[in-house]
Amino acid sequence: MTLDVAGVRAFLTEQDVPVAGPLTSELVSGGRSNLTYAVTDGTHRWIVRRPPLTGLTPSAHDVAREWRVMQALQYSAVPVAPAVALCEDPSYIGAPFAVSAFITGLVVRTRAQLDTYSARELEACVTELVRVLADLHSLDVEEVGLSGLGRPGGFLERQVRLWWRQWSEVKSQDLPDATRLHSRLVAALPAGSAHIGVVHGDFRIDNTLLDTADVSKVLAVVDWELATVGDVLTDIALMCVYRQPELDPILGLDAAWASPRLPTADTIAQAYATRRRVGLDHWPFYLALANFKLAVIAQGISYRAADPASARAEEAVPALLAAGLRALGPG
Repeated sequence: MTLDVAGVRAFLTEQDVPVAGPLTSELVSGGRSNLTYAVTDGTHRWIVRRPPLTGLTPSAHDVAREWRVMQALQYSAVPVAPAVALCEDPSYIGAPFAVSAFITGLVVRTRAQLDTYSARELEACVTELVRVLADLHSLDVEEVGLSGLGRPGGFLERQVRLWWRQWSEVKSQDLPDATRLHSRLVAALPAGSAHIGVVHGDFRIDNTLLDTADVSKVLAVVDWELATVGDVLTDIALMCVYRQPELDPILGLDAAWASPRLPTADTIAQAYATRRRVGLDHWPFYLALANFKLAVIAQGISYRAADPASARAEEAVPALLAAGLRALGPG
């Protein structure tokens, strides 16, 4: 998964971005998300994002989309890396790519990384994560220039339909709980939403860069490839559902965000509601939808698995479907 740094350099030079010399690159993260490279000329450092080499899903690997979101949020209350340049011409490196400034920060992925922090520090970290997400959802979509990013009308109905269609495509067997949960989601669908804003789509601790000296400071929110304009309560619900142990087999590691040392999902949800001064209307529906979405994602990872660790992701599916049904209560 090497990066064509000569092509990147040619593009940056054409964009009048100062480049001191030949570029070198290092893969920061790969896998199912967009590929992320740290690139340097020995003087300057950048982050280059490009789609993965295989398993490309245009809607989920749109580097132009995430770059434009970051550009729109540059001067907002939401911390993002400065956007440098966007290349939509695949002739440079064989794919579109986006360039942003390099920010030195800490990515907390595993529970072992939490061991060096006190309970108070971790609580402060989660409080800050909630603040950042609440501030994102409080932005005026038109004011930041993102009104064309998504279709807020009928958002929840489309989400239920989308994830049921995805389930039908990736399921390894018919699970009664999947059918039951989908039917109950359809029945519980809210008539409309008063909570429209910018949705990150994948918000949790490891999709942020934290200050290495103070984990209660978020330096930048990253991985905006799923961002849209829609019902923002889907964002906080997914953030809460990610707190479950089933995140481990999905990510293939002892996920930091599933650690019992962090505040509970209920605590996070209440802190969010207090921060935004909003009610969590139809909250059981949102939790059920988030569980269903995560179950489908887990099944999809196993469906496309190229290694044993990814194949284990579907182990999380039954528990997530059951959690979704529990969220909706008896019925």
